[in-house]
Amino acid sequence: QVQLVESGGGLVQAGGSLRLSCAASGRTFSTYAMAWFRQAPGKEREFVARINWSGDTIYGANSVKGRFTISRDNAKNTVYLQMNSLKPEDTAVYYCAAKPTVSASSYPYWGQGTQVTVSS
Repeated sequence: QVQLVESGGGLVQAGGSLRLSCAASGRTFSTYAMAWFRQAPGKEREFVARINWSGDTIYGANSVKGRFTISRDNAKNTVYLQMNSLKPEDTAVYYCAAKPTVSASSYPYWGQGTQVTVSS
């Protein structure tokens, strides 16, 4: 069982930065693939980025590439999402998710979400 707790959300002006953190419980965190998703009001949940156990990363929407960076610290059981040059369209609830292998088809573990609001 893995429990995930996000933090770091808040209100920021356009062009600003935030760093989200996701603290995970469980001894096998270092082997899990970790990801960030987001969901804006009235929209479907969107994949943002994923990092596997070795540090390889992939990013979802083109709109975040070059602005967002996912990273992990296995010693702290924590995954991060550094968000720079934030835009109002980045406003959403951001969720951390985990799956035991990169090839797994779904993410069985989810955090409760943290709100990010970007004002224009």
